[in-house]
Amino acid sequence: MQNKQALSRHSRVRGGWLVAQTLATKKTEVVFTMSGGFINPVIEGLVQHGVRVVNAPDERIAGHLADGWARSSRAPAVCLAGPEGMGNAVPAMLEAFGQHSPVLFITGSSTIKRMGQGGFKEIDHVRVADPLTKYSVLVTDGNRIPEFINKAYEICGSGNPGPVHISIPTDLLYSSFDNPNKRLDRPFSLTAQPEHLAWPDPGEINTLFDKLEKAKRPVVIAGNGVWWGRAETELARFASRYDVPVLIVPYHQALFEGQLPYYFGLADIHQYPPAEAMLRDADLILSIGCRLDNMLNFGNPPLVPKTAELICVNGSITEVADNHAADVNLLGHPRIVLSKLAEAKEGSEPVTREWLKTCRQDRSRWIGELQELIRKESDSRPMHPLALSVEVINAIGSNDFLVIDGGDTHYWAEMALNIAAFNGKPIRGVFHPGPNSLIGCGISFGMALKLMHPTSNVVVLSGDGAFLSGGFGIELAFNENVPITVVIDNNRGLSSIEQQQRRIWDSGEPCGTAFRDVPFDGLFKGLGGHGITIDEPSEIAHAIREAIASNLPACVNVRTKGVISPLVEALTDRRAKSSIE
Repeated sequence: MQNKQALSRHSRVRGGWLVAQTLATKKTEVVFTMSGGFINPVIEGLVQHGVRVVNAPDERIAGHLADGWARSSRAPAVCLAGPEGMGNAVPAMLEAFGQHSPVLFITGSSTIKRMGQGGFKEIDHVRVADPLTKYSVLVTDGNRIPEFINKAYEICGSGNPGPVHISIPTDLLYSSFDNPNKRLDRPFSLTAQPEHLAWPDPGEINTLFDKLEKAKRPVVIAGNGVWWGRAETELARFASRYDVPVLIVPYHQALFEGQLPYYFGLADIHQYPPAEAMLRDADLILSIGCRLDNMLNFGNPPLVPKTAELICVNGSITEVADNHAADVNLLGHPRIVLSKLAEAKEGSEPVTREWLKTCRQDRSRWIGELQELIRKESDSRPMHPLALSVEVINAIGSNDFLVIDGGDTHYWAEMALNIAAFNGKPIRGVFHPGPNSLIGCGISFGMALKLMHPTSNVVVLSGDGAFLSGGFGIELAFNENVPITVVIDNNRGLSSIEQQQRRIWDSGEPCGTAFRDVPFDGLFKGLGGHGITIDEPSEIAHAIREAIASNLPACVNVRTKGVISPLVEALTDRRAKSSIE
């Protein structure tokens, strides 16, 4: 800290120090990176400003860590990469972009004085990042580094949040510039600014209230905008006032983990079949905090019937503009809109209780079918993936986090989570890849959650393919003393891809989808952690408790069988195939 105070009095400081100073002023707690010589001035400045630096095995891991941190904190997080590390960070940009995660990617690029001449490690970072970020810019004047970081920081967390990117040439990071504390320019504040919320038009709120009052079979579809807007409490209050069932957009951030009686499941007719009848019979569908994209069939039948009035509420004009199929588009922050609707309903009697009762009966019937499937598969070895997911969730406490990563692993886990929510089991949080389905980020998400919430247990349920894709970043858990528990759904292959090949190909014989029986638990033990392989569902809960008690990075390697999920089965159905061919 003495170095920081001494530097703050100098008339000249390095560009890297300006980066660090700006991030520290924003109260950035941690920066995720892979240390490299070309970004050393930034890392030195971060150390001098007391900002924690977490060094990952590569920039993809660093980016996913920052993404996980942003999703949990619901505030901007930072990934720092060198010139050659930019390429590694691209997958993390893609994943953050799909989930609207506010990650600030700062990359050191080739020197500005040799730009366009084939400089050392030269690549156009800005053009690479542009389609995957809300804002991508090259800094060409070191004196303006704080200004650009400030602007990017505000853009990534405002409106519809998402990743941003700043490329700073390495010669600017190493060069010296006027200390902002000594400049005579009119100063602007680098501190984090209050959130700017889109305020709804009162007349539109009244119109929406009138439509809800007349509806007999309303359904709410909630998306990422509710999560990033911190509007879960308002959504729960609104749902209870109107007795309206709530569905969540698939792959969007999980909003409720067994703590909302009005939450029914995913707005997906394959992962939650009762949603088909629910949406088909609805007379009003209120979509809030999400776009009418492919996840919601662009607002079209058969998911959204023509007989239902479709109303979309979004806090960002960019999302409102995308919702062409809506009958009513309302610009307003979800937290404000839901609060005003709930207040207007205060004291009134709901008229939708019979509708809610019907929806609950359909859900109860489906839950019973899943439980009967588990019972029938109880003697199956290797075990059914649904049985694995159920046992893992049962072993998790109310203060614990669950991270899901994989193809079929994710599909079956979503069904198990619905069972748990139906039974009222609370979990502190559930995290998973976003709409781009980028497998291999679960370990990084788990580590980020444990770093942020050290008193909570974090269990990562990962497919074997997902772990092989990005799980070797687990070394960071050992290096940083981050004791997470990883449960491997080990079906020895890419099961969802194999099942598609078997159903679509003329030969019916899969190719390139099989793995050997990888001893994942041995990997963890070899690194100094805890590991065990099991085959019995009844042993899973005990194995997870032992793994957590070891206070080490731990692996519970579970042998399962590949089972085609309803989602993959629908994808390979002739009607579903025709929609993508």
